[in-house]
Amino acid sequence: MLSDKYSGGAMTIRQSFAWWSFAQGSVAPADLIQSTAEIGYDAIEMAPQEHWQTIRDQGLTLLNTQAHPLIPAGLNRLENYDAIKAEVVRTLELATTWGLPYLICFSGDRMGLADDVGLEHTVTNLCKLVPLAEQAGVELHLEMLNSKVDHPDYQADTTAWAVEVCKQVASPNLKLLYDVYHMQVMEGDLIRTIQDHHESIGHYHTAGNPGRQDLDEDQEIAYPAVFRAIRDSGYTGYIGHEFVPKDDPIEALQEAYQLTARYV
Repeated sequence: MLSDKYSGGAMTIRQSFAWWSFAQGSVAPADLIQSTAEIGYDAIEMAPQEHWQTIRDQGLTLLNTQAHPLIPAGLNRLENYDAIKAEVVRTLELATTWGLPYLICFSGDRMGLADDVGLEHTVTNLCKLVPLAEQAGVELHLEMLNSKVDHPDYQADTTAWAVEVCKQVASPNLKLLYDVYHMQVMEGDLIRTIQDHHESIGHYHTAGNPGRQDLDEDQEIAYPAVFRAIRDSGYTGYIGHEFVPKDDPIEALQEAYQLTARYV
């Protein structure tokens, strides 16, 4: 197990990982949970509810789950509000019962909807949902995804659009989930974006580009510099790894943990 002083000083940024991308192949769920706790991970993201008690028993935080499904019809359409509200109410109850600090929400796809109209609708819907999150003490994280490779037509595909949503909703319980991989695909300029907009960002995800795999020398993102930018912004939350490992998932998580810990 790595010390929390791996980088030469007490780590203020903790690390997590997305269940879906590492709980695969021959690795058993219980082994994944135990091994990552031993590595030094603090939390697991988006785990199936059947594993929540085992995760808690290992001393790990249940960090987040989806507030509502990632479907083409999302927050950007006013007619979706009632269905999304029902899902958010349900997941907020789970979050308060199990201690999840974050829930992830999604804009939905354009499907011909202009960006300014989609933004207006997303703000309208979130202004009605955020008070529920405030009452529960949970942060909603609007996730930005790339529409070039993985999520064609997704509307929250640029930082500027998503930041404007946060500004207009104007609640400390609405932040952005900034996925470094997705934003590298869409717009690059990662460090400047982090420096300029870190106050709107509540959580970070990582993956290598291209390929959405390990944070190694075969991909183009300079993660040491990105991690330093996140650290220097004053961020004290989690960096979550959400890549598909090339080989053994636990070894990949060990390497990602060590790399991140050197710079945060």
